[in-house]
Amino acid sequence: MQKKMIAVGDNVVDCYLDDLVYYPGGNAVNVAVNCKRNGIEEVAYMGVFGSDSKAEHLKWALAREGVHFERSRTVIAPTGSPGVRLVDGDRVFVGGPRNTAQHIVRIRLTDEDLSYIGSFALCHTSCFSSIEPELPKMQKVCQVSFDFSERMDDAYLQQVCPYLTYAFFSGSDLTEEEVKELMRRCHALGTPVVGVTRGSRGAVFSENGTYYVQGIKPVEVIDTMGAGDSFIAGFLTRRIAGDAMAPALDYAASVAANSCRIHGSFGYPHPLDD
Repeated sequence: MQKKMIAVGDNVVDCYLDDLVYYPGGNAVNVAVNCKRNGIEEVAYMGVFGSDSKAEHLKWALAREGVHFERSRTVIAPTGSPGVRLVDGDRVFVGGPRNTAQHIVRIRLTDEDLSYIGSFALCHTSCFSSIEPELPKMQKVCQVSFDFSERMDDAYLQQVCPYLTYAFFSGSDLTEEEVKELMRRCHALGTPVVGVTRGSRGAVFSENGTYYVQGIKPVEVIDTMGAGDSFIAGFLTRRIAGDAMAPALDYAASVAANSCRIHGSFGYPHPLDD
């Protein structure tokens, strides 16, 4: 299998209100950068950038990490800038502006875009990317990975799951039976691999009904921002490389733990008032 992946979707800067700095972020950006750091040979990102200095910092960080973004769009609008506060090392979002590039424009894939996406082994995207109408086309050209975050309603699962190879959920409040029922629903809709991360309780995954439980790797936590995205990236990296489920999950837990040792999703702070 080609050791190449692309992430399509959201980019933001996470604004740490207490420290007066912002960091590059967004689910798609975070997964792309971490896949590159984990050893994927070629990684690309496609999304909609704003037209401000925050967007330029995002592009600078992606270039520094060796992630291609040439097929992205730029619109005259501010970059998404969610506010963040840390509570005992745990990141808490506290809102942000709504008139941003992420909210006013969604990406529409051209035939040329789809041909480009098809040159990669896998495409990752998420519920934050307004990409749902494009999934049927994406699924025809490569495997698709999707982060649902906490969206689990039946209508949304029916809209998205038929086009996925990998589905990821955040479900720290779910019971064991609720986790298994969610997985059964996704499998029935056509998604072969479903994972639920549960914070300090680790993660549960199912591949076509075979269950895997992965514990956390203890670490001194500085900042949990992007830990879930790091987990996804670690898992996808090893799956693209050909690993079975168990070693891929063990690796994912290790890189997620390491990501909690730094501020921001993957570093690169910038003064908030600049």
